[in-house]
Amino acid sequence: MSIPQSGGGPIEHHDQLAEYLEKGCKPKADWRIGTEHEKFGYLKDTLEPLPYDGPRSVRAVLEGLRDRHGWNPISEAGHIIGLEKDGANVSLEPGGQLELSGAPLETIHQTCDEVNEHLKQVKDVADDLNVGFIGLGAAPIWSHDDMPMMPKGRYRLMTNYMDKVGTMGKSMMYRTCTVQVNLDFSTEADMVQKMRVALALQPVAVSLFANSPFFDGKPNGHKSWRSRVWRDLDAARTGMLPFVFEDGFGFEAWVQYALDVPMYFVYRDGKYIDALGQSFRDFLKGELPALPGEKPTLSDWADHLTTIFPEARMKKFIEMRGADGGPWRRLCALPAFWVGLMYDQTALDAAWDIAKTLDAETREALRVAASVDGLQAVAGGVKMSELAAEVLKISEAGLKARAMKGAGGLLPDETHFLNALKESIETGQVPADELMAKYNGEWDGDISKIYSEYSY
Repeated sequence: MSIPQSGGGPIEHHDQLAEYLEKGCKPKADWRIGTEHEKFGYLKDTLEPLPYDGPRSVRAVLEGLRDRHGWNPISEAGHIIGLEKDGANVSLEPGGQLELSGAPLETIHQTCDEVNEHLKQVKDVADDLNVGFIGLGAAPIWSHDDMPMMPKGRYRLMTNYMDKVGTMGKSMMYRTCTVQVNLDFSTEADMVQKMRVALALQPVAVSLFANSPFFDGKPNGHKSWRSRVWRDLDAARTGMLPFVFEDGFGFEAWVQYALDVPMYFVYRDGKYIDALGQSFRDFLKGELPALPGEKPTLSDWADHLTTIFPEARMKKFIEMRGADGGPWRRLCALPAFWVGLMYDQTALDAAWDIAKTLDAETREALRVAASVDGLQAVAGGVKMSELAAEVLKISEAGLKARAMKGAGGLLPDETHFLNALKESIETGQVPADELMAKYNGEWDGDISKIYSEYSY
């Protein structure tokens, strides 16, 4: 999850809220790709999750990355809680999941190099600690009580609030991982088209990247349990957002939606002030109970936007949020999939031609079916296997049209990063299917074998 935002002065009039979003508009030449991925750390000898503190811990991994690989530390209340270097940062999810938020880069070649270098650095540090890291959508064997809490004030507040607004919020926080990509837009109209495509086709990403069939030490009946968790987290800040498809959607419509999402906190002087359930609209009037008489800054607005969790999210860029964390190859496949759809206009138009045929009921039904059945999902007369195959062809065509070669032109274009997804289309099998086949076959029902076979 995000670190505190900075750099915004006082909000003096309502128009500044939409203007903040509009400042994300960039000419196509300046569009970039920001890839984020999370992973679970564990003690190799006991398979327990990493504690925050101690000789073999999250803190020890962060300090190792700092000392061996030149990352600069980020601290909160005297605790190291993240790292930054060259436009990228490493941060902690609530249960100690380690997240790389990559730098904004021009090509998938570059973003994949970044992922590869990060995982090599993490492994370099982790091996000496007898610690492992694994990419999955949900923790396969750990209970909630097994999970540590990271020393971040934001997470303490959120944990206490989650049971008041849903049934699975703490599961999301402590026992799920994702991979996502952040992409740019050029104009308000471009943002609208991309948000609509992103939301409508997010169930395709859920299906192709489904990688969480285990939870609480047993099969859970879903190929993406992570996606299932998000459906019962907090209805006020999650979902498929039908209003995005209504006439007149734009930056101001997003502002109105965000203003209606209850607040979590206000960040002041290195501390998170409890504003749980309070209204940003009241904050704008100087009537926030947490800070009576004080009005927000643009940094507060930026912070608030990070507490909204729909399947696709707008800030000064658009985040694609539907995919499970996964194996090495798919960390590069996810940005390739969405860049192919979003960064070539012909491909984007073709994707929208498909997306606009799906009504709100079908989009939601596909989301539910994708979490259960992956590529075998069927909803509203739509077969996911056929939809995914069609969308993947559009993505591949979009990457071909970009014609972005790697290594100074020595490597082919970006289409080969889709190979893992093309294999899934050809076989009908996604990572969750492979895991279930192992569980029912050579693992003989022993889920713990996942750590030795699937860790980075």
